[in-house]
Amino acid sequence: MVTIAVTAERDGEPRVAVSPETVKKLTALGCTVRVQAGAGARSRFSDDALKAQGASVAASAAEALRGADILLKVHRPSSEEVKALKPGAIVAAMLSPFDDRPGLDALAGTGAALMAMEFMPRISRAQSMDVLSSQANLAGYKAVVDAAAMFGQAVPMMMTAAGTVPAAKAFIMGVGVAGLQAIATARRLGAIVSATDVRPATKEQVASLGAKFIAVEDEEFKQAQTAAGYAKPMSADYQRKQAELVASHIKNQDIVITTALIPGRPAPKLISAAMVESMKPGAVIVDLAAERGGNTELTQPGKVIDHKGVTIAGPLNLAGEVPVNASSLYAKNLLAFLETMIDKKERVLKINWDDEIVKGTLVAKDGRIVHPSLQTQGA
Repeated sequence: MVTIAVTAERDGEPRVAVSPETVKKLTALGCTVRVQAGAGARSRFSDDALKAQGASVAASAAEALRGADILLKVHRPSSEEVKALKPGAIVAAMLSPFDDRPGLDALAGTGAALMAMEFMPRISRAQSMDVLSSQANLAGYKAVVDAAAMFGQAVPMMMTAAGTVPAAKAFIMGVGVAGLQAIATARRLGAIVSATDVRPATKEQVASLGAKFIAVEDEEFKQAQTAAGYAKPMSADYQRKQAELVASHIKNQDIVITTALIPGRPAPKLISAAMVESMKPGAVIVDLAAERGGNTELTQPGKVIDHKGVTIAGPLNLAGEVPVNASSLYAKNLLAFLETMIDKKERVLKINWDDEIVKGTLVAKDGRIVHPSLQTQGA
C-alpha cells in the first residue's frame, strides 16, 4: 500500500496538489491519500469533498506526513516536512531548482528522491504531466483578462448610433504556451492582436490564431530554437534589430503581454523605459516574467505601477489567481506522473529509474543532487 501525503501550501499560495477527482483515481490505484485539513479550501476543495472520494483528512501537517511514501506539493516543501516521511520517500513538486541552492541542498540532504515537475521532458508521452504548460495556459488567459480590466476602455470594436468604438490593439511578446493562450484570449475579446517570438516555428502558430507576426526574420532567427523547443539566447546584434522593430510597433499598442522566460536565467529585457514612455496614456503592460526580474525594464515584481500614464503589472502567481482550475490541472499532471511509478497489480511503488521521465525530473537522490543542469552550480 502506497501512502501519499498532501499538505497545505505556504501563505499566499491558494493552489493544492490534489483534487477530489485525482484522490478518487489514486485511491483506485490502491493508494492511501492523507490530506492536511483545510489544504484544499482556497481551491474550493473542501475536506468533505476530498473525504467523499476516499481521502483521509489529517488534523495537522505532521499527521498527514508521518511515514508517507510520497509527498505531493505545489511548491518546495521544508526539510522538516520531508524528514517526517519514510526514508528515501518521493517528493514531487515545483521545486524552483535554480533558486535558493543552499535550501535545495538541505532538502537533498534528507535522502528523499526529489522530483522537480518543472524539469518534465518535453516529449509526447509526458504532455499530460507538463505542469509548466498547464499553469502557463491559465496565466496567459488571466494576464489578458486583467489587462483588459486595467485598460479601462472597451476592447472590441463597437458600432453604435453615436459612432464607432475602435478595437484595442494587443501585442503578445513570447509565443510559448502562455503567449498562445494570451493571443487566443485577446482575440476572443475582440482585440487586434500581434505577437513576436525569436523561434521561427511560432510564426505559423501566431497566424493560425488570427494574429499578425512581428519579428526580424534573418538567418539567426531561423536557427533560434533549441532541440527541446526553448528559445536560444540571441546575439547582441539581433537583439538590437529586434528592439528597433519592437520600439516602432509598441508605441501604438494598448495592451502588451510579455511572457519571455529562459529556464534558469534572468528574464530577457524586451521593453526599455524609453519604449514605455513612447506608449499612449492608458496603455497596459502585464509582465509574466516578473518572477525572474521581468521583461520590462520598469517592472516591479509583485506590484502594479503607473509610469507616465502607462500601467505596468508584475504579477508573481497568475495561475494561482484561478486556483480551482490551476489546482485541478496541476493535480492531474501529478496523477499522470505517479501512474508511471505505481504497479497497478501489486499496488506498490515500482520506479524505473532509467525512464527518461524519471531521469528528467530527478533532482536529488540518496542525499546528493543528481540532475545534470544543477551539477555545476555551487552551494
